[in-house]
Amino acid sequence: MLNQLTTARLSLAPLSQEDQDFVLELVNTPGWLRFIGDRKVHTSEEASCYIAKINGTPDLYYWVARLKDTGAPLGIITFLKRNYLPHFDLGFAFLPQYTGAGYAQEAAAAVLSTLSSMPGHATILATTLPTNERSMQLLTKLGFRFSQELQVGNDLLRVYAHHAKTPEVQVAEADQPA
Repeated sequence: MLNQLTTARLSLAPLSQEDQDFVLELVNTPGWLRFIGDRKVHTSEEASCYIAKINGTPDLYYWVARLKDTGAPLGIITFLKRNYLPHFDLGFAFLPQYTGAGYAQEAAAAVLSTLSSMPGHATILATTLPTNERSMQLLTKLGFRFSQELQVGNDLLRVYAHHAKTPEVQVAEADQPA
């Protein structure tokens, strides 16, 4: 899929085993637990197994966003094919100390821009719980539009859609009917 991306302030690279301490911290933040769910990852060994599971699953991609100047990991961007959605789903999660500075928008916009230009990804979806106001605000800033509500198990999800812009076709005067 994608290897590395860079933005003005960030570098993004695929999730690797070296990210286990970061993953351990991220999946146990209050935001992750509230809006994504408890993954039962409480040790470095469990984080390593969680990363191996992610990296061994087809149609599941995670990129770690890092500060370019320090290399500090601050969040992830995900891209996965869920069985209950017709298109891939873009997601994001960032450590609380890095929220509110535009990092999630910067990282997600870079991944979204690159992926939506690839064949088969003209439409990209995103899901969120109706109580996750910050996620819905960010999706709107990224150009996603609310599509529908969908019941998945015990969760009611809001589904947002992003459609790649197609170049407008210019018709020359000579080509127009007389």
